[in-house]
Amino acid sequence: MFLVTQDGARVPIEDVPEAYDHGQNGLLDVAISPDFARDSLLYFTRVAPEDGGGVLALARARMEESGGRARLRDIETLWRQLPSSRGGQPGGIMAFSPDGRHLFLAVGDRMEPGTAQDPDAARGKILRLNPDGSAPPDNPMAGQEGIRALTWSTGHRNPYGLAFAPDGTLWEHEMGPRGGDELNRIRRGGNYGWPEVSNGDQYSGWPIPRHATCPEFDAPSLYWTPVIAPAGLAFYQGAAFPAWRGSALIGGLRAEGLVRVAFGADGKPRQADRWPLGRRIRDVAVAPDGAVWVIEDGAGAGLMRLAAP
Repeated sequence: MFLVTQDGARVPIEDVPEAYDHGQNGLLDVAISPDFARDSLLYFTRVAPEDGGGVLALARARMEESGGRARLRDIETLWRQLPSSRGGQPGGIMAFSPDGRHLFLAVGDRMEPGTAQDPDAARGKILRLNPDGSAPPDNPMAGQEGIRALTWSTGHRNPYGLAFAPDGTLWEHEMGPRGGDELNRIRRGGNYGWPEVSNGDQYSGWPIPRHATCPEFDAPSLYWTPVIAPAGLAFYQGAAFPAWRGSALIGGLRAEGLVRVAFGADGKPRQADRWPLGRRIRDVAVAPDGAVWVIEDGAGAGLMRLAAP
């Protein structure tokens, strides 16, 4: 984990806990507290080593800066996914609600598809937590035990994008299997169907029923076949690219570029642009000055700032 200045100078952040760094697993996401100027809290997710594999873990810590160095202090684990797994597809992407009162956490199925429909399995869900990791009393199943009390929506496969639109709507994207990458409008208590339905097929070629055949599940608002392998999601509200305001920006691993999704007057999304960058884009963020930052995936990956000419 690094602290990076606007001109690209970076300082390594010390005392970051160990991660289970295998395949798709490792250190996953970082989000600053809505009140960071006062509390200096960082929230971060990783797959933590456990029992020969790893568990998705959500933690927070205070970041201290002094003498040109930065480090994490008072690390506190807020939630852990049990049991452990050696599978990939961990999810681990976070988004704070616009009012800063709740933290949403996307949890992948860890390559165990059936668990996404199991209400007692900490897989294939989007969770809604208080900032201290406890269950809000107005969650859909708040009066129940375990993962049920934290679950906001279910039936997700491999979510790597989670963000609130300017109108307060929560959007999520996830990778499909062989086809069918999804952009979903997330609703309270929604079930998005995985693995019962998908607009893609198994990697073996074995078909999966399409969303249209099972209207009891929430269908994606937009999907991609061939896939783009979406990773990272941010809504643009800056001044540098005024034509993009209100659009969603999505990184593409397979697409090796940046995708812009625009929304019509009826709220329906459509792909408006796709810019090839020749790089596997893992995450995207919008800075206060309107510049767009993207980070690559893989060995030798770079962090890039995209600004208006």
